This record gives sequence, C-alpha cells and structure tokens, in this order.
Amino acid sequence: MDKDTPHPAARDLAAEHDAGKLSRREFLTRATSLGVSVGAAYGLIGLTAPAPARAQGAARQGGTVRIQSDVRALKDPRTYDWPQMSNFSRGWLEYLVEYQRDGSITPMLLESWEVNADATVYTLRVRPGVTWNDGSDFTAADVAHNITRWCEKDVEGNSMASRMTPLIDPETGVARDGAIEVTDDLTVTLTLSSADITLIAGFSDYPAAIVPQDFSGDPMANPKGTGPYLPEELQVGVRSALVRNTDHAWWGSDVFGGPYLDRIEYIDFGTDQASHFAAAQSGEVDMVYESLGEFVELMDTLGWTKSEAVTANTVVIRPNQQAEVDGQRPYADVRVRRALAKAVSNDVLLSLGYDGRGRVAENHHVCPIHPEYAELPAPEHDPEGAAALMAEAGMADYEHELISIEDNWRRATCDAVAAQLRDAGIPVKRTVIPGATFWNAWTDYPFSATDWAQRPLGVQVLALAYRSGETWNESGFSNPEFDATLTEALSVADADTRRALSEKMQRIMQEEGVIVQPYWRSTYRHARADILGAEQHPTFEIHVYKLGLAA
Repeated sequence: MDKDTPHPAARDLAAEHDAGKLSRREFLTRATSLGVSVGAAYGLIGLTAPAPARAQGAARQGGTVRIQSDVRALKDPRTYDWPQMSNFSRGWLEYLVEYQRDGSITPMLLESWEVNADATVYTLRVRPGVTWNDGSDFTAADVAHNITRWCEKDVEGNSMASRMTPLIDPETGVARDGAIEVTDDLTVTLTLSSADITLIAGFSDYPAAIVPQDFSGDPMANPKGTGPYLPEELQVGVRSALVRNTDHAWWGSDVFGGPYLDRIEYIDFGTDQASHFAAAQSGEVDMVYESLGEFVELMDTLGWTKSEAVTANTVVIRPNQQAEVDGQRPYADVRVRRALAKAVSNDVLLSLGYDGRGRVAENHHVCPIHPEYAELPAPEHDPEGAAALMAEAGMADYEHELISIEDNWRRATCDAVAAQLRDAGIPVKRTVIPGATFWNAWTDYPFSATDWAQRPLGVQVLALAYRSGETWNESGFSNPEFDATLTEALSVADADTRRALSEKMQRIMQEEGVIVQPYWRSTYRHARADILGAEQHPTFEIHVYKLGLAA
C-alpha cells in the first residue's frame, strides 16, 4: 500500500465517527494506529488538526522545573511497571511513537508506518537524521533489535511480550524467524502470524522505551539514548534530576522546537497528598504529578493552572485464582469471586474511595472511552446473595485478607470494600503495605488492589491483564473462550464487530467474577501558571521536551 494512501479501514472509521459510533478520541486513536497522519485523520472527519505544541505557547530557553513525583529505581525498560520510571528516563530513552492527550498516536523515532489491509504486515519507516547521544546513527537495526528484545517472553517481568504476541513463536518464546526484517537502513517490516490492530498503540506504552544495542540492562550505567537530556542523579525515594545534554544535537528540535529547560528535577514527598500540597504551597515544587480528592480544590487556592484528563485509569480489586493460602486456593471457586463482587456497591466505592471524581465502572476493565466498549447492566449489589454464595462455597467463615498500598485513594477504596464485605457478613482483614514493598510482589498477592493506567484500546488492557499466562495477569484468570475471542477482536478494525466481541468478553469477566473494578478516574494535575507543557496526560506521561517556562 502506498504510504500516502489512507488505510482502507480509515474511511470506514470516519463514517462510524460521523454516525456517532466512535468519539473523536476513539477515532483518532484507531486511525493513527493504522498509519494515518494526525492531520489526515482530522481531515477525514472534517476538522483541522491542532497547532503543534511549540506554537501553543512561547517558551523561553533555560530554567529549571521541579516536579513532585515518586522517584523509583530504574531497570530494563521492558520490565517497567510504573509510569514514574519512564517519566525520568524519557529524558534520554525515547519511543517509536507517542500517545497524545487528544487520543492520537504521533511519530517519534518512527517517521511513519503503513499497515496492510488485514493488519498482518507493518512497514515501519525510521525517522532519518536521528543520532544516539554518542554521535552514531539511529537505524532500522536499532528498531529491530528492540522489537526482538520485546519478544523474549521468558524474561521475567517483560510485559512487552504480551503486546508482541503475533511476532512470537509459541514454541520458543522468542521472535519467529522472518517476523522482524530490516529491509534497509530506515525500514523494518513486521510480518504477524495473526492480525493485530493494536501493535502501534503498544509501541506507545511506557515499557517501550528504545535502548541501544549495547544496552547493559541498567539505564543509568551508561545513559546512551536519543533524547535531549542526561540523568544527573537518582536517589531512590528522594530525588532525581535531568540536565540538558549540550553535547548532543537533538533531532526533535526542528520538529517540536524543544527542549527548553536546562534542568528537570523529580522530588519524592511520599504518598501523602498533604505533603504534596505543603511542598507546592511553600514553593518547593513547581508542578505535581497528580492532584487527588479534596486536594484538587486546595491546589486551586494557590492560583496554579489545573488540567484534567477524563481517562480509563482505574483501580482493580482482584482475587488471584491461582494463589494458595494454607494449602487451598480460595479464589479458584467462582462462587467466592461472585460473592465478593455482589457484596460491594461500585457507586459507594467511587464516592468514598475517590471523592466521586470519575465514572462508575462495571467490573470488566473496558471503559466507555474505549472504541470497543459495550454498555452492560451495572453489577448487582446484593449483600444477602453474597453471603449465601459464600456459604454455598463452604467459605462463610473464611477470613479474606485484602491488601493495598498505603496511599490515600487506593487505601480509602479498599477500606470501603472491607466495610461492605463485613456488612454482608464476610470476614475480612485489612493489610496496608508501603508502596516500596507492595510493588515488589504485586502480581502474587491472594487478594489485593492495583491501579491500572489507561491504554488507548480496550483490547490492549484485556491482552495485558487477562489473557492466560501473561506477565501482568495478576488475577490468575484463564479462560479459553475469552482468549479465543480476544484473538479475534485484536484482528478486527470494524467498530461494531469488535464491540460485539468485546461485549462477549466483558460478560465473561462479569460472570466469572474476575475483578471488582469500581470506577474510572478523572485525573488532575496542577502546575505554576508559567509552566508550559505540564498538562495532565491520560496515562500520566510527562513529555520532558515539551516542558518550558513562559517567556
């Protein structure tokens, strides 16, 4: 297919948008994933694309911005399990593509990409003129190397493998022969074993940072990258800092106009929002990672700029079906899982756990802003029925231990879950763990709560979190019918067909009691009024090259 010809599905997607079946965000995500440029995608629905970031505000060169944020240890990016890791390493480790606030996916280290009609062959065009910060050329071989690394399914914690499934040989657990081919210095061809329309969206996810071919496994050991900054320090739990790399001619300056700042600091004040507010009020920081609960209004009193993102970020309270407790697997019984879901009201959890700042969810992890979302009836709140199911399963007297991190909203949500379980006569013990400890074993707990960041497509998160055997499948869910339906859904571009498949998967998750997933979060960020490029991102990304101080 000629790269200037829109993918054959793009006009159909535009028609679905015009008919009210796809929101603008949904349309932009899907069209740009198929290789349609942002400008062309807007044009297909009769709109003009927004001006580039550098034209939206005049930033001056120089200065420092201090950001309140968790400061976490770095590791091999394909095993990143927290966005804050990537926000720091974005200074020098960049991405093939970038997910924008409007839902579009824009080129970064890739200049463009083309997808054949049935989404089984992807042609990736590498951006010319990009160099690593040691002066060597960035080429198609570097892209192929990274995708090959992502396909190594047996590497512990490598969640990127779940995004690369059609490139992986199921027998060997690595890339299939011929799946990843360097066609020339600036072209990589991917040949999939089955259609997958989510591949490009997967390239935008935070574990997809591009590392050099001589990468040691530690991003700090030899900070070679293509980005405009270098790490100056990393004190876990305290502070990290990026400084402008004045010895590197960053490729993006001609495209985006940045970078602007000389220095970016991330300062860790723990998980207490009161500490975050105090730091902002006293002038210790210029921007916060996220404003939560009552502190949204308190931050407003500072006169800072507030930005909001309506998102598919959520919290999942999940029983682990594979976990053993005292020689038994309490959550392998579907009656136990259904009872947990029946005992709680998602409306109450949104109100008490997140101050009502979001939308009630339906226990299946597909959001109304996702293109494939199919509206289902709200989960039934039936405490008496929950108690009866527990008794039927022989678990009426079993004490469940619900584990959460010690922060405010996740803790408050789980406190509300525990209270409702007790009201239904279900014994429960609450355990609160410091974040540094919790995340070391977050997939292993028998019954715990995890927050999940948004992905552009609903089928992406279903593949990441609920397909059998995946690294991030913390619920231990395994259902052949669900897996087969997911495989089919990943291959379908048509919104109505994919929505029907999604509805089937959503119902399976509800009926199997896989998770209690109570609400979708609206998220907020505050920054000083003179900070540019600090708007809240749906997946909490901080694009460091966009940050600047108003002239």
